[in-house]
Amino acid sequence: MPCEGCMERDNESTDATIEFHLLGFSELFCLRVLLLLIFLIIHLVTLAGNMMIFIAVFMEHTRSPMLFFLCQLSLIELCYTLVIVPKALLGLTVMKGITISFIGCAAQMYLFVGLGGTECFLLAAMSYDRYVAICKPLHYTVVMSEGLCLRLSIACCLGGFAVALGLTVSVFHLPFCQSHHINHFFCDVPAVLHLACIHSYTSELPMLAACVLLLLLPFLLILTSYLCIAAVLLRITSSFRRGKAFSTCFSHLVITLLHYGCASFMYIRPKSSYSPARDKMVSLVYTNITPLLYPLIYSLRNKEIRGVLRKMLRRKRITQLNWGITRAVTRVN
Repeated sequence: MPCEGCMERDNESTDATIEFHLLGFSELFCLRVLLLLIFLIIHLVTLAGNMMIFIAVFMEHTRSPMLFFLCQLSLIELCYTLVIVPKALLGLTVMKGITISFIGCAAQMYLFVGLGGTECFLLAAMSYDRYVAICKPLHYTVVMSEGLCLRLSIACCLGGFAVALGLTVSVFHLPFCQSHHINHFFCDVPAVLHLACIHSYTSELPMLAACVLLLLLPFLLILTSYLCIAAVLLRITSSFRRGKAFSTCFSHLVITLLHYGCASFMYIRPKSSYSPARDKMVSLVYTNITPLLYPLIYSLRNKEIRGVLRKMLRRKRITQLNWGITRAVTRVN
């Protein structure tokens, strides 16, 4: 059924010529300079924090499974912010938003959903790592081998991007109304679905299937892992040992709650409850704030990450010291 107040899709226009108009924060244009500075600072700090963790872990010759997964998580967050934030920052410099091509909008949605889905599966893999470490400590090094970690990493990527491909193709095969104004700062799934000229549950089925595969399935795996961990922790009589075991899961639990909390609020709901202003605020949290918090949470709570970062900074100081000595000797000669 065609949407009210808008015309059917122009038959003469092709996918290559269709353009979408991202309105962004056009209603807050008077605050554009302040918003631009805030988002730019957050973006740069996020890039620096995740890049530092990625480089520090990557330079380690021997990496534990958790460090291996954290390295991948930091890389995902780097790509995640680069897909969304630069376009949003550009939109703050223009009064009435910016245009994005049909292909560009589809590519942005595909990368955004693919990276988000990969992170969901990766969080499930990290929960399995914690399960083996706490419930089967004697078999940890055998079970969580380098080969298994690599296979889990590849499976997470393939699973996330496969589901993202199906969802993106399904969304962009829908007929769109001639009003191509997206009241958002990027091509998010609910915002693009709102432009569809079909008001029926069938248009929401691909998104529902993606939510089941990317949110519900990994969440059930994470929940199962932590129920097994809780059962083991309850049997530990020493409060010190119990607290030490739980502390290794704290960072992962916080990040899981942040990620799934925002994602569930945004995507596990009917199309009729779509609210542009509310969605933009929540999107700001999970595209800007949570990627900023991830390095802080892991660097403050994870001893391995703190140790790796200290090693990297120590190597940097030694390199600078050697460079200074070399320059001084060169000048003397």
